[in-house]
Amino acid sequence: MIITLKMLEKAQACADQRKLFGETFGDQVEVTEENCAKAVAAGLSFEWVARNLLSPVQQAEYQRITGAARAECKRITGAAQAEYRRITGAAQAEYRRITAAAQAEYERTRDAAWAEYARITGAALAEYQRLRGAAFFAASQL
Repeated sequence: MIITLKMLEKAQACADQRKLFGETFGDQVEVTEENCAKAVAAGLSFEWVARNLLSPVQQAEYQRITGAARAECKRITGAAQAEYRRITGAAQAEYRRITAAAQAEYERTRDAAWAEYARITGAALAEYQRLRGAAFFAASQL
């Protein structure tokens, strides 16, 4: 099987993958074990190519071969992800416990500062609005 850059364009492969294909293989490549290994190393997407360039019979064979490996990969990564969440969850809980008092003090200080800001600016804004009314009346009398 030969895969060409034109085939990828016609099948609407994304620009990044088309660029990567061109940088890796030029305008075309013969599908060999060596070139497939080169494609993996370059980061080309076999899933997309399988879905978009293989015949239904070829797709079924691809899925048959990769199915068990995909299931094993999901099993391993799922377990690793669960362990990661367990470890980081405990660390996050400890972080929240330690920072809770500081967060509460920050919020108390912020709220008090905002109340003072609102008191000061409220009076200034009210006076400014009153002056605008008076200024408009004065200007309208000319």
